Amino acid sequence: MALRFVVSLAVMAVVLAELPPPPYTPSYHPTRPTYKPQPTYRPQPTYRPKPTYRPKPTYPTQPTYRPQPAYPPKPAYPPHTPAYPPQTPAYPPQTPAYGPTPAYGPQPSYGAPACAAQTGKPWCINDKEYPAYEVQQAANQHKEKLLTLYTDVADLDTKLSVDGLKTLYEETYLCPSETEYVRLLRAQNTDGKWRIIVNNIQVDYKDFTQTTRIEECLKHGNACPLVPQCYESKCLQKSIYHRFIVYDPYDQYFPFAIETFKLPASCACLLGASNIQY
Repeated sequence: MALRFVVSLAVMAVVLAELPPPPYTPSYHPTRPTYKPQPTYRPQPTYRPKPTYRPKPTYPTQPTYRPQPAYPPKPAYPPHTPAYPPQTPAYPPQTPAYGPTPAYGPQPSYGAPACAAQTGKPWCINDKEYPAYEVQQAANQHKEKLLTLYTDVADLDTKLSVDGLKTLYEETYLCPSETEYVRLLRAQNTDGKWRIIVNNIQVDYKDFTQTTRIEECLKHGNACPLVPQCYESKCLQKSIYHRFIVYDPYDQYFPFAIETFKLPASCACLLGASNIQY
């Protein structure tokens, strides 16, 4: 009996050794639940097509209006006759003292001004009609070009001019004269035209002046007072050419320019005046 039991255990051990090992199931990891398949969605119902709209009814055309009847023309009334005759003006119509203003501005006038009639000289130191405001406005508008002209005038050299005198060694300063330093407002240029000289204005807060020296011979053409009568002598007025900046109110582009003027400079005594050919 004991032998059979031992043999049966040996057989069971051999059988168990030949069987495959069981699958490994960890004890610490729970089994995952199996998910149920999702239900399939039903197809959406198809909507019925929308009904087409019926065309709008056409309205009957508006009736055309008949033309309005033309009214008869108004009767022409006779012209009104005034009860009183027209009044005759007691005074004739006034004629303007000045003519009509031309369409393109005033015409240039270079005649002698009123200040020249008072002194009888070809220049004016005092002028009541001097256009100071117009000159000042034009100077402010064209100050850069004006200052350039002013520099050119200051650097210019003047040239002596003596009527009828060709050599200077014959003259002596024996005739009386009157000298003054002036700022001319108007003067007659070498072409015989009166010009407005720019003077006594301010440019960039600086005084703009043109001062000149004038020496007039008091006895021009007479014999020299200090020369004996046995000598033929004559007081001679000497002139000098000056160049000033002038204002031309008729020039709308640039109303300033440099022009030449002949002014008295000194008075000399000339000996042997009969030998000079004028």
